Amino acid sequence: MADRLRADAQRNRAALLAAARQVFGEHGLDASLDEIARRAGVGNATLYRRFPTRRDLIAEVFAGQMTGYVELAENALAEPDPWAAFVTYLTRLFEIQATDRGLSELLVTTGFDEDERLAGLLATAQRGATEVIRRAQAAGRLRADFTRRDISLLMRANAGVLRSSPDPGAWRRQLALVLDGLGAR
Repeated sequence: MADRLRADAQRNRAALLAAARQVFGEHGLDASLDEIARRAGVGNATLYRRFPTRRDLIAEVFAGQMTGYVELAENALAEPDPWAAFVTYLTRLFEIQATDRGLSELLVTTGFDEDERLAGLLATAQRGATEVIRRAQAAGRLRADFTRRDISLLMRANAGVLRSSPDPGAWRRQLALVLDGLGAR
């Protein structure tokens, strides 16, 4: 009997995480927890038993995706052309924002430093981004005054485009304009 309950608990947890990924992706980090429980096919009590706070759920849902964010920088650093690496890195960041509202909000939010796992992944990703920027600047392709903090500004601007434009591909146009302005003169 205990094994069956344990298997049920594991299924419920997996269903909650899958539902949360979907709901956060569609509606952002403030999405209804009731909707997550409903889509997972469990009661609210099960949701709160597995994840006592919204932050606990968010941390668990996005840890894997934050690993993907770290890999973006690693992949960019493997690219031999520093400018192509920078362009690809920024393009993928904007693309992630366009396809996953929850992750987009997490990447521009500063309120999740309490979770060691997410904070560690974010710090690793930021170190990688800094190196992508440094390489493009050293190659003379990226303006010298661009910093990692500017990526946060660009992502916030892109979030605004995603929220306000009726054109789902408007972020590509914005990115093209941004990249044109970021080239070294």
